[in-house]
Parts: sequence; structure tokens; C-alpha cells
Amino acid sequence: MERTNTLVTNAVVQAGHGMAEPAQEQSPSPGPKTTGVLVLLTAKSGVTREQVMKIMPAEIRATVQLYLDGRIQQWYSRGDGKGVVLILDCKDAAEAHAMMDGLPLSKENLMDHEFIPIGPLMPLGALLVGASQQK
Repeated sequence: MERTNTLVTNAVVQAGHGMAEPAQEQSPSPGPKTTGVLVLLTAKSGVTREQVMKIMPAEIRATVQLYLDGRIQQWYSRGDGKGVVLILDCKDAAEAHAMMDGLPLSKENLMDHEFIPIGPLMPLGALLVGASQQK
């Protein structure tokens, strides 16, 4: 277990170091694979709770349907009470944006969205380097 923790720590440190000072001789590595999109939803400035609650029944039905269709993988309330966090099954932010635009609160222009593509933690790949040689 200690060896695995050390390998993970080293991989993360090396990845972070590589991002800060890229090697001149290495070709650029491909970016992380996008396997979903994290969406932060907050009410637009000036939007009242009453405006949101008026649309909420339709919003809930629409988001439940997206969840049942497998499009919403996870959903959370923000800890600060200022909105919702969704993890969507989308290939990119444009697809996620299109999905969010179809929801009732977005159609009423009541919500701000922040879209963050997410994927596997790339430094973990360092754990696999040489793993086949150790077998």
C-alpha cells in the first residue's frame, strides 16, 4: 500500500511539474480524454427565489427524465446553497450546453452555467508504466 501511495504521489508531482515546465524535447502529449462534463448551475443575478420556484416542477421533471435516460450521471446541491452541480454524460461542453439549454429554467433565461469537461486522472497512467514488466 505504501508503495502504491508513493507511486501515485510521484505521478501527480511529476505531472504537475511537467505542466509548470514543459520539456523542450518532448512532443506535446494529447490532452485528457473527455468522458463527461461538470456543470455548475446558479441563478442569474437579480433572479428571485419565487421566479425559480415557479418553474421548478417542470425543471425537476425534465432533469429526472435526463437522469433516467442516463444523461445525468450525478447531481448535487451546492454546499453554499447557490445552485446545483451536475455531471453529465456528454462528449464535450457544446453537447452539455445544448442539453442544459433544453431545460425549463434555462429556457426562461434564469440560470448561469459553467461547463467543465472532465475525464480520467491522467497521472495515474504512470502507475502502468513498467507494470507489465513486473509480472
